[in-house]
Amino acid sequence: MAAAGDAGEKRMVTLKSSDGEEFEVEEAVAVESQTIRHLIEDDCADNGIPLPNVNSKILSKVIEYCNKHVQAKPADAAGPGASDAPPPADDLKNWDAEFVKVDQATLFDLILAANFLNIKGLLDLTCQTVADMIKGKTPEEIRKTFNIKNDFTPDEEEEIRRENQWAFE
Repeated sequence: MAAAGDAGEKRMVTLKSSDGEEFEVEEAVAVESQTIRHLIEDDCADNGIPLPNVNSKILSKVIEYCNKHVQAKPADAAGPGASDAPPPADDLKNWDAEFVKVDQATLFDLILAANFLNIKGLLDLTCQTVADMIKGKTPEEIRKTFNIKNDFTPDEEEEIRRENQWAFE
């Protein structure tokens, strides 16, 4: 039998979501996840890789992200003679910006999945998106954005403001 790299044959890996759905993914895409890379290196991928912390909706989004970033790599590695190297990077940034335009629940699930699967780029992107949602907002605005109940009494809130006056200047 030919090795995976022979004759342009692409090795496939089966990923199993928490709700039982199976996804056939190219190994090059799957190993964007360090967690999956280690499982493959340890020969633990023969019968599929169960991902008990990731449902099929989120796993399909993670695969979409990894696919796009694997496809973008050859363009980034075009070499010093490629004068159009910046536009593909800009395209990827624009694609990333569109990718994270999802509801909060999906965004938070993507953060958890990126963390569990150890996909640094996706974790950085999703966490930066949440940070941007918070930046420049008052505590009240942050509570409203994330639907957080204020459990401080007005007296407790005033005491905290006094103790941390430096932060409100």
